[in-house]
Amino acid sequence: MPVAPLAKPCPWLSIGELARRSGVAASALRYYESQGLLHSARSAGGQRQYPRDALRRVAFIRAAQIVGISLDDIRGSLAALPSQRTPTPRDWEALSADWLPRLQQRIDELTRLRDRLGNCIGCGCLSLSQCALYNPGDCAASQGQGPRYLIGEPPAEPPDQKTG
Repeated sequence: MPVAPLAKPCPWLSIGELARRSGVAASALRYYESQGLLHSARSAGGQRQYPRDALRRVAFIRAAQIVGISLDDIRGSLAALPSQRTPTPRDWEALSADWLPRLQQRIDELTRLRDRLGNCIGCGCLSLSQCALYNPGDCAASQGQGPRYLIGEPPAEPPDQKTG
């Protein structure tokens, strides 16, 4: 008995199909497109159609967002991928290699946050229960804006304990 050949999948996905397959809302896909992260074509009826490799791009976008990479950085990385063909595993590996230092930095930041979450993070709140111990005299303010201890700066010495 002859076996029927497998039908080739359609090279295009409707926005609804891409949303269903990727788990990302159609509104987010349209936003990604408006930001230059995805590209679509229009069907004869004017509906958005995405190439099948958009599934990988959406997965990449979502993974990058989960680890805190900005859409600007994601856009720059995606721009380095070939537009004339579907990116190969080697293309994705090269892109990922560029991100390793950023990811390690993010891991280090999250580790510091985890380790110091129970303590004052130099926010300048001057809480009577915590900051009197960790930020006496609001000495963190002299180190600049933001959560100075969280971003890796050592706690400043209180003014009455400075030497020299």
